[in-house]
Amino acid sequence: MNLNKGKIKMIQKIPSKNKNLFLLLFLFMNLSFLPLNFAKAENRQETYKQLNLFGDVFQRVQEQYVEEVTDKKLIESAISGMLQSLDPHSSYLSPESYKDMQVKTKGTFGGLGIEITMEDGVVKVVSPIDDTPAANAGMKSGDLIIGINGESIRGLSINEAVSQLRGPIGSKVVITVVREQKDPFEIEILRDVIKIRSVKHNIIKNIAYVRLTTFSDTTTSGMEKSIIEIRKEIGDKFQGLILDLRNNPGGLLNQSISVADSFLNQGEIVSTQGRKDDDSSRIFAKKGDVIDGKPLIVLINSGSASASEIVAGALKDHSRAIIVGTRSFGKGSVQSIIPLAGNGAMRLTTARYYTPSGVSIQAKGIEPDIIVEAGITELTKKSLENRREENLRGALDKKEKNNEKESEVKTELSPVEKLLQDNQVSRAVDLIRGINLFSNRVKPTSTATINKNLILNKVSNAKN
Repeated sequence: MNLNKGKIKMIQKIPSKNKNLFLLLFLFMNLSFLPLNFAKAENRQETYKQLNLFGDVFQRVQEQYVEEVTDKKLIESAISGMLQSLDPHSSYLSPESYKDMQVKTKGTFGGLGIEITMEDGVVKVVSPIDDTPAANAGMKSGDLIIGINGESIRGLSINEAVSQLRGPIGSKVVITVVREQKDPFEIEILRDVIKIRSVKHNIIKNIAYVRLTTFSDTTTSGMEKSIIEIRKEIGDKFQGLILDLRNNPGGLLNQSISVADSFLNQGEIVSTQGRKDDDSSRIFAKKGDVIDGKPLIVLINSGSASASEIVAGALKDHSRAIIVGTRSFGKGSVQSIIPLAGNGAMRLTTARYYTPSGVSIQAKGIEPDIIVEAGITELTKKSLENRREENLRGALDKKEKNNEKESEVKTELSPVEKLLQDNQVSRAVDLIRGINLFSNRVKPTSTATINKNLILNKVSNAKN
């Protein structure tokens, strides 16, 4: 406890039954939290009464609990419980957790590589991060975690669950998972150092493919650099961009704003509204489109959350992109990280955000313009269905061919071929190619924008 001598003397003069109450007051004041509550409290007497109750509980736990508990643990647990009772995204960050969070936004951290939240008292996976132990082990968005290393985690806070999921690099953790309507099953994951590549890119038939796995402090610069490199390679044949935000759990708000701004010349990107009427902000785009009005497809799914939804919502509302995939996660709130004394911090929900059309996506998500379920393409399905004994390498009684190269089975797919097996990516490619064909035929006077509704109508008619 960091109190000066004068304060210690003052506490010693206080009757013993109230000593712990005043101790708590000083601790809360050191956390810079209590004055804020007192300043806004309408009934100070009631506040004192409730704090006195808290002090009584604190004292009885100290004196009568079956095992000795440190003051630090009791205070941190009380704060953690207070914040977690507000909503699934507010929480207390211990000094260790706060440090991990800061490292995570830089792109490297230790753990499993999953973003989790608390939903109805159950730990839910928002999204596994690409190329991490969790993703490689088969964790999926929407998975419910009910056990860790054979022990139930029912009743644990999200911070307690996170602490159990963490462990030494190279150690194993066994997670019990409930997925959709399947029986619970276990997934074994090897903990490792998580090095996030927030931006990945490729070229598919003169179309840029850029995947954003998270929104770290280098996401926008990395995305724009990738697009510039791709456009330089493709040249005049550049047809458009697929921006893949699937299973992107979010991250830094400022990065989501700058990513959306990269494709907009004007208009509102997002607005936020806090507790007070005057506690609001509106953020607008600056002129400049990194792909110069070329067709843009944004891929989303249930693992696209928070910052991903801000980007998708802004581009959708301004008809700058066609949104393809399935409905997004639905996290429409803003969390502020507030440092506290003792090197800890709290993550506090301080505002709701709204898309340019004034819509909150909280618990609703972003609805895609074109719903395309995840899976492999129909062509890939047919190739799998048509596998026969005669097509296997070395099959008995297989007819010999004059040309040995013809009998060789291609086992390795290129990165582009793997992408085209993805039903949602393949559909996005077809959409961009269709848009370009249409625009070349009608010869629009302005190539900066293409009538989204007209394109969507043609797509709908083609399906029917």
